[in-house]
Amino acid sequence: MQDENNIPTGYSEVTEKDNLSKPIVKGNSQMKQKVLFLSVILNIIMFIGLILLYVLFFTTKKTEIIKMTPVYQKAGNKAMSLVYVNIDSLNAKYEFVRVLKNDLESTGKKLQTEILSEQNAFEKEAADFQKQVANNAITEAKAKMIYEALMEKQQALGEKKDRYTQEVANKELDMNMRLLDTVTSFLKRYNHKFNYDYILGMKTAGEILIANDTLDITKDVLNTLNTEYSARKK
Repeated sequence: MQDENNIPTGYSEVTEKDNLSKPIVKGNSQMKQKVLFLSVILNIIMFIGLILLYVLFFTTKKTEIIKMTPVYQKAGNKAMSLVYVNIDSLNAKYEFVRVLKNDLESTGKKLQTEILSEQNAFEKEAADFQKQVANNAITEAKAKMIYEALMEKQQALGEKKDRYTQEVANKELDMNMRLLDTVTSFLKRYNHKFNYDYILGMKTAGEILIANDTLDITKDVLNTLNTEYSARKK
């Protein structure tokens, strides 16, 4: 009994502390193993992700190439042929265009001269009427008659202006249609020899901004058009 009583104080406390500390150490070891395992798992996932990205990237590239192949097959493995004609040069140097423009300008000037002549006569007549009224050289009844006659002339002159303007516009439209028909018909015959896929028209402020000069067939087209036009005139 005395021996038991002689057990140093605090021995049991140390023992209990040691017993408590052991599970903590064991817990730390397990936690480290879990963290290590998690790290390995994450590395594996990242590696798999890289493999998937690699596979997807190169699979996509191959798919695009496969999709493009039928396009070339549909074209018959033949490069598309495309040329253009400079419309500005055509308008400036095609003899038929020059003749049509001269005819249009001649008609326009003739009508304009007629309108200006009638306009000047009307203005002179109106000025004389104003002088007569200002000088009380005519009666009120006569002034009223002259005024009404002048109004009718002015209205008729305005209608003639509108009619002549429309006439010139119709003539210009007809000219453009004749020119378009002539050039289109020619190019169809011209293309029987060369079999181009497209013959485009290039002009100032048009949809085609820049084109390779080697695709320009304007010179040959102009020479042939003018030769045919000269032959028709004979």
